[in-house]
Amino acid sequence: IAGHLKLGNMIYIYDDNHISIEGNTSITFDEDVTKRFEAYGWHVQVLADGNDLNAIHEAIRNAEMETHRPSLIKIRTHIAYGSPNKVDTASAHGSPLGENEVRLVKQNFGFDPDQSFVIPDKVLTFYREMGKKGLQKEKQWNELYKKYKSDYPELASEYEMYCNGKLPDKWKDVLPSFGTADKIATRKASGKALNAIAPLIPVLMGGAADLAPSTDTLLEKFSSFSSEDRAGRNFHFGIREHAMGAILNGMAVTKGLIPYGATFLLFSEYMRPPIRLAAIMKIRPIYFFTHDSIGLGEDGTTHQPVEQLISLRSIPNLTVIRPADANETSQALRIAIEHQGGPVALVLSRQSLPVIDQEKYASAKMLSYGAYIISESTLPMQVILIATGSEVHLILKAQDALRELSIGARAISMPSWELFDRQDKAYREKIFPPDMRKRLAVEAGSPLGWQKYVTDDGAIIGINRFGESAPGEEVMKEFGFTVENIVQKVKSLL
Repeated sequence: IAGHLKLGNMIYIYDDNHISIEGNTSITFDEDVTKRFEAYGWHVQVLADGNDLNAIHEAIRNAEMETHRPSLIKIRTHIAYGSPNKVDTASAHGSPLGENEVRLVKQNFGFDPDQSFVIPDKVLTFYREMGKKGLQKEKQWNELYKKYKSDYPELASEYEMYCNGKLPDKWKDVLPSFGTADKIATRKASGKALNAIAPLIPVLMGGAADLAPSTDTLLEKFSSFSSEDRAGRNFHFGIREHAMGAILNGMAVTKGLIPYGATFLLFSEYMRPPIRLAAIMKIRPIYFFTHDSIGLGEDGTTHQPVEQLISLRSIPNLTVIRPADANETSQALRIAIEHQGGPVALVLSRQSLPVIDQEKYASAKMLSYGAYIISESTLPMQVILIATGSEVHLILKAQDALRELSIGARAISMPSWELFDRQDKAYREKIFPPDMRKRLAVEAGSPLGWQKYVTDDGAIIGINRFGESAPGEEVMKEFGFTVENIVQKVKSLL
């Protein structure tokens, strides 16, 4: 994709030492790397000697002068160079040279083998001179920016605002609020919310892994980023979830930018390494993972996520939010935009869902607590019903059905375990009183992890096998996601 986009400011140095952990790379690898990257549209240079500093310097200068293609500099090196017994060996890849071999290396390079952690005066002088040059370059840059700030005060102020992690005033005011008249899939509600705030947050940009129409993540008023249009805010990552995640990470480490990427929840598996790296680095790309359950229907087992929710929830520093309706989705996007300290994944439905009446039930703004009482019991409470996403609608109906049986049930919408777990103990115990241990969790995914919320006296309606291909409502019914099954489970608990 870098070659396709003609990213001429990108330089990769490929260390070609012919060694992997198991031995010489020839045991598994014989492709021509240079031809592969040339086929990608890259500018490629090959250097025969990794110790020829003048050649490396010249190659880098050549790469800097190439402005229409990314550059690859393939350099032949020798792992453990200078070690008489370990050079060009697999053992040097992952193991220390050892004390005796280190002495030989020092002798080979003219150092005193009996001295350690010694910096030669020549090296120290060189680095200190470089430090002085660096200070001078920083001074020049600061003076240049000072002049820019004087000439363009409004642009400089905006630049500083985004670099400091702040956002324009009133952007939250344009987040859409949805009425109860129509059903709407949370992926579509997300698209409406995204397009509502995009004009006010110019640093918000992203796209999908060839799924923008399905994930509703196209910014309708803005062009696509391309080799001809660098101002475009829509990114077309192609069928490349892993690359999309990596690109988002690179964008996220650029101060001020708020990048997002989208794919189906099941395909989040393809981008697990960059998700994990984003969580490790505590950077904030936003993920839109749609088609969130067996409720997507006919696409069947290969597209129906089961284990993905708990898998994502198990990643430290990743905040997962599965909203119940359009208004919770709007609030979830607000949380994602404001969040710091890690990536955020919005998990959204393919199928249309009713919009919950906020005059009858609690406000969707309560989503920021991670879990909240969406509907309190009007009878003495005997059980707590908990759900996320599309299943919240089922527990609200089940609450009514239980009331007819004189069973008092509190209904909890729990879109985000991570947000809830960050609340103080008083709030958590308000939602889940310690003495009310009869609890039923309902979620169209793996039941793993729910035990800590439902307690040993509770139960879980989840999925322990893969889905089936059929209309979504029929699949949900087949797997026990019905009001009748919820009522029966509650009766068995009591």
